[in-house]
Amino acid sequence: MTKVKKILIIAPSWVGDMMMAQSLMMAIKQHNPEVLIDVLAPSWTQALMARMPEVNQAIISPFKHGELKLMARIKLGQKLKANQYDEAYILPNSFKSALVPFFAGIAKRIGWCGEARFGLLNDMRFLDKQTYPLMVQRFCALAYPKGEAEAEALGKKIIHPKLRHSWDQINKTLEQFGISKAVLAKQKIMAICPGAEFGPSKRWPATHFSQLIDKLGKQGFTIWLLASEKDKEITEAILKHSEENCLDFTGKTSLDQVIDLLSVVHGVVTNDSGLMHVACALEKPVVAIYGSTSTDFTPPLSVPEKLEVLQLALSCRPCFKRSCPFPLENLAHHQCMKNIQPDQVMAAVERLCVF
Repeated sequence: MTKVKKILIIAPSWVGDMMMAQSLMMAIKQHNPEVLIDVLAPSWTQALMARMPEVNQAIISPFKHGELKLMARIKLGQKLKANQYDEAYILPNSFKSALVPFFAGIAKRIGWCGEARFGLLNDMRFLDKQTYPLMVQRFCALAYPKGEAEAEALGKKIIHPKLRHSWDQINKTLEQFGISKAVLAKQKIMAICPGAEFGPSKRWPATHFSQLIDKLGKQGFTIWLLASEKDKEITEAILKHSEENCLDFTGKTSLDQVIDLLSVVHGVVTNDSGLMHVACALEKPVVAIYGSTSTDFTPPLSVPEKLEVLQLALSCRPCFKRSCPFPLENLAHHQCMKNIQPDQVMAAVERLCVF
């Protein structure tokens, strides 16, 4: 009887990066559909992994972002030896992320050259950023042997992440928020995702969102405001300036519930954020607004007919800063976002034909 290959993936911590990690899993499965893929990732990613059919088992990482905890990593690695993994893919570039596979005795440990990882990885790749400009390309290239990766990864269409959904789970979430399926069927719902975990430089202004919401309301849309508790300041500002009533889910939902709610909307307007990647993986029409970041590195992974990206050609962008580096008194402050007007976003919504 042929032994089934077992793989451990050390996953990234951000929602968007986790979605791109699914593209690697899908690429691995294309070569070997029988392979078993376990994923070591933070607890909050459970909601994503549960909806990725490629994941055999989710293993919760007990480590907080930035924590070394060397002895705990050694013990976890030794514990995972019993799973007898054949290969490990280490997606973060940090030294500490490569420790668990090393101490698990996994024979082949694959990843990009990063922070002092010599010895911890034994199939180390050296990144050519021009060959692999996109993060998702860098992840997927690891699925191919050295020497084959460039031809294969660039010669094939990037595999878009795709989350499965359960109508039983969706209906349960709708009931929890008192949303009637009969009423839902009569509504055109636009999800607004104004947050960005990375920082304020990626957030479109609250007043712009408010104006857009008013325009959408006049076109008969019901607005669902989806954001975390950390984004409460911007959502309160949006609601303060908007004349249109919104159903505000800020801080009231788990990631599981947000995915369920996004599964039933007719369109999504979002900053470059984790929820942007989730909406694309749910195959929703998405209008994505980019400021300090760039589609040249982390684009929304969707088909052209379901995607509109708005970004400006300014000399200062992309800066990849968490906050705009210009002082507040400078007229250029956050212009990469401020200069994208609500009318432009509304026109993008219209082009997606979500009416």
